[in-house]
Amino acid sequence: MNAPAILSTVNPAKLLRDKIRAGEHTTVTTGMARGHLQANLVILPADWADDFAAFCAANPKPCPLIARSEPGDPALPALGVDIDVRRDLPRYRVFRDGTAASEETDVTALWRDDLVAFALGCSYSFEAALLDAGVPIRHIEQGKKVCTYRTGLDTVPAGRLHGRMVVSMRNFTVPNAIRAIEITSRFPQVHGAPIHFGDPAAIGIVDIDTPEYGGEPDIRPGEVPLFWACGVTPQAVIEAARPPFCITHKAGHMLVTDRLNEEFREAF
Repeated sequence: MNAPAILSTVNPAKLLRDKIRAGEHTTVTTGMARGHLQANLVILPADWADDFAAFCAANPKPCPLIARSEPGDPALPALGVDIDVRRDLPRYRVFRDGTAASEETDVTALWRDDLVAFALGCSYSFEAALLDAGVPIRHIEQGKKVCTYRTGLDTVPAGRLHGRMVVSMRNFTVPNAIRAIEITSRFPQVHGAPIHFGDPAAIGIVDIDTPEYGGEPDIRPGEVPLFWACGVTPQAVIEAARPPFCITHKAGHMLVTDRLNEEFREAF
């Protein structure tokens, strides 16, 4: 007789976080731990935390807030029982007075008792829903980062925070673009439907061939670019508002959580 099948209880998100903590994975998390929610990260001193929470509430498309830590606590128990935001991202950006000062693979040495961590929904999560529906995503096929651009669109100011919106771009045939809009509109906590499609100049993108935050566009004849509000927006806001200290994820290097993407799908 064949031995009975053993159901796997391995959590791919935790396995990936363990590799990141061990320094074995220091690059992008695109397409990894498929099915698990990925998150953008912003860490600010407590005296800026309420301003940032208000900014997220005023700008839910680029900054859909899904978890907030207690001051000095690096855990986010709502997203995973063992998450430690100091060690669980492949790469961080450290800002001082609004200027990017360094990139790190571990920020434990920079941690302070007054720091508050915010996790924001990430478009990598709705990408899984697109792939499951048979909608191809070229940057994943090519193993590249998604193309991400600064725009001319102002965010809604809140407290001391203000700045321009950042967007991510994915290009599709027209039928797949329609499907992508329909599918992503069901995931408002991971940026939802795109904010624009077509002419990039209409939202202040100067050169679609030169993304500010990585990726290499490959737009082919008959395809249309779609632009989603992006969780890199807070980094542009930090540069504009210049808080004394801030830590964020590096674009594409996300916090991979234990939560499932399907938990964030809204029924229509």
